[in-house]
Amino acid sequence: MDTKRIELLGSQLNCLTMWETLVVIDEIIQKKTPTQHVVINASKINLMSKDEQLKNIINDCPLINADGQSIVWAGRFLGFSIPERVTGIDLFTELVKKAAEDGLRLYYFGSEEEVVQEVIRLHQKQYPNLIVAGFRNGYFKEEESTEIVEEIHQSQADILFVAFSSPKKEYWIHQYKEQLNVPFMMGVGGSFDVVAGKTKRAPNWMQKVGLEWFYRLIQEPKRMLSRYVKGNTAFIVTVIKAKLRRNGV
Repeated sequence: MDTKRIELLGSQLNCLTMWETLVVIDEIIQKKTPTQHVVINASKINLMSKDEQLKNIINDCPLINADGQSIVWAGRFLGFSIPERVTGIDLFTELVKKAAEDGLRLYYFGSEEEVVQEVIRLHQKQYPNLIVAGFRNGYFKEEESTEIVEEIHQSQADILFVAFSSPKKEYWIHQYKEQLNVPFMMGVGGSFDVVAGKTKRAPNWMQKVGLEWFYRLIQEPKRMLSRYVKGNTAFIVTVIKAKLRRNGV
């Protein structure tokens, strides 16, 4: 299994295309060893710089993809060969298609009840043979986690999609990974909301030029302004410092 692993800005990263990622995931599922997957972007790099436990959780994952175009650009600027971004939502979509083709069992966990049900309805409409092992909304008390974990375990799912925000999804999957005993587990953030039509994703041209963050800023200026202005600035500073270190400055 060639995962083309590098270290970038304090995070491990697999420099893979979408197709290569799907090949690795297929091998993971066949091995049936509980495996956590993550994607990284500028925001997550910033979080990792302040949260050592989160950093360790992410770097312990066997498969880590570049979610944000900022990661691709930063990697190339620092001399690494990163072929393309493999976003969480695009990988989510591809895995649903793969599951329908290969007869894999899916569990959907997160978001509001009507949202997760709508996602499943749309996916089953698109793929009539899709096997849904189970689903649950993302509103629960921590003491309910044990019961939820057992429910997911009993579902015999091959893939678990967890639609929480970061870093909650990384922490939750890591904490219960072994008890869940699902071969492939990934956090999908707000992907359920996008698929269900609750929120909109940036147009393709904005995705390609790395302006998805700007599209979200336009949609939610009050909530996102501070996050993106401060966050993007911090990320750029981190990249410049890394470049200077590589140049021996």
